[in-house]
Amino acid sequence: MLPEFAASLAAVCAAIYLIWFCYRPSSLLKTGVKTASVLLLAVAVGAANAPVILIVALILCAAGDFFLSLDGERSFLTGVAAFAAGHIAYIALFLSQPASEVAHVPVFAIAILIVFAAAMMVLLYRHAGALRVAVLGYVPVIAGMGLAAMTLPAMGPLWLALPAAILFMASDTVLATELFLLRPDHSLRKITPFVIWAFYWAAQLGFLLAFASL
Repeated sequence: MLPEFAASLAAVCAAIYLIWFCYRPSSLLKTGVKTASVLLLAVAVGAANAPVILIVALILCAAGDFFLSLDGERSFLTGVAAFAAGHIAYIALFLSQPASEVAHVPVFAIAILIVFAAAMMVLLYRHAGALRVAVLGYVPVIAGMGLAAMTLPAMGPLWLALPAAILFMASDTVLATELFLLRPDHSLRKITPFVIWAFYWAAQLGFLLAFASL
C-alpha cells in the first residue's frame, strides 16, 4: 500500500509543479514540491524492495532538484554534481542487470551519441562562461547513461529504461539550451520549463516502472 501511495503522491506533486510552479521564480514552496516529486518515488521503490542503486539514483536526482531550484552559482554547481552522480548510479544499475549486453548497442547509435555529445560540448564551451568546466564534464556522463540503457533488452519491463533515458537526455538538452543558448527574450522560453519538467519526471517514472514492481 505504501509504495502505491508514495508514487501517487509523487505524481500529484509533479503535476502541481508542472501546472503552477515550473515557470515561477524560486521559492521555498516551489523547492519543496519539486524535490518531493522525485524523493517520493525513492520512498515508493524503497518500500517495494527495489534495487538499492535505483533508490540511490532517485535520491541523488532529488538532491539535484533541490539545489537547482535555488538561486546562485554554488547551488547550481552542487545540483549538477548531484545529477551527475545520479546518472552514474543509473549507469551502474543498467550494467548490473543480468540481461545487460554490450552487443545490444548498435554501432550507429554509438556514433549518434558521440556526435551529439561533441556538438553540445562545442556549443556549451562557447556559451557557458565560468560554468563551462562543470557543464562540459556533465555531457559525457549523460551520454554514457544513454549508452548504458541501450545494453538492456527490448523486452519485459526493462525496455522502458531506454525511452526513459532518452527523455532524460532530452530534458537536460533543453535545459542547457535554455540556460546557455537562448536569448533572454526568446519566445521558446515560454514553453521550455514545461518541456524540461515533463520529460524529466516522465524519465524518472519510466526508470521506476522498469526496475520496481509496485
